[in-house]
Amino acid sequence: MGPTGVGKTAVALALGRELPIEVVSVDSRQVYRRMDIGTGKATPADRRRLPHHLVDVVEPDDPYDAARFVREAETAIAAIQARQRWPVLVGGTGLYLRALTRGLASRPPAHQDLRQRLRDEAAGSGESLHRRLATVDPGAAARLAPNDLVRVARALEVALLRGRPEDPSELRSWSTGRSRHPCVIIGLDMPRGALDTSLDARVDRMLQSGLIDEVAELLAAGFSASLPSMHGIGYRHLTPVVAGRARLADAVAAMKQDTRRYAKRQRTWFAHEPGIRWVGVDSGGIEEAATRIKTMLEQTSSFEYSG
Repeated sequence: MGPTGVGKTAVALALGRELPIEVVSVDSRQVYRRMDIGTGKATPADRRRLPHHLVDVVEPDDPYDAARFVREAETAIAAIQARQRWPVLVGGTGLYLRALTRGLASRPPAHQDLRQRLRDEAAGSGESLHRRLATVDPGAAARLAPNDLVRVARALEVALLRGRPEDPSELRSWSTGRSRHPCVIIGLDMPRGALDTSLDARVDRMLQSGLIDEVAELLAAGFSASLPSMHGIGYRHLTPVVAGRARLADAVAAMKQDTRRYAKRQRTWFAHEPGIRWVGVDSGGIEEAATRIKTMLEQTSSFEYSG
């Protein structure tokens, strides 16, 4: 696990050259087909060398949430283990990892009509949706960034369905129970300045690889800008550019800033993940990080590796 752009996929690919593993993606964006460049998916060639599960699962207009992820991840894990290989969870969506290992907190199920109304409202102005959340659940509004439209909309949906704000203790109700899946949890990180520089370069590479065309193709195929999948970093920034309503330079600057902010939020989340073992991806690079992880696994009593 770890912040976006730190090298999680590259480290997994390096491990896959030495260990009998398969990857279960823990990424709430990589589940969507047609959204390849902006979500940082492993290339098709890399996925042929090392099987990846829960990538390209649904179309961008299909609903996907943590509950569905848990069901499909458990199916993938069981199948990998049946092949006598090791499932390696790789990604940065901390909510998905926590839901899989500790179970989901009790919350009202999705209300599709209400959810669609909130999506329509968010398409007009995400900030207005955040202001509305602040009136019914100030605590949730304080925790969530105004541009985090998916979580803002879900928090507002929960508050409206319950008729009261969500007690923060309900959000933490999964943090003390025994893990449902025994795991060795490894966090990848690098110094903040180095990561910020790397993230800016990553945005530039995405643009050079055709991210604007990818967004244009999604819109041309009829996928609305109000969809949760289209609210992801890059897609929400470039949609106005494709529509001729924004300057590319402004959109790129905002995309880089929001990517850095997202990485900061991920770091904060994983800093509170109990039992995580940190490995730096710094001057030694990807291969050294993979070697360190392999050594850590071989020294773990529950880990058996025959070579």
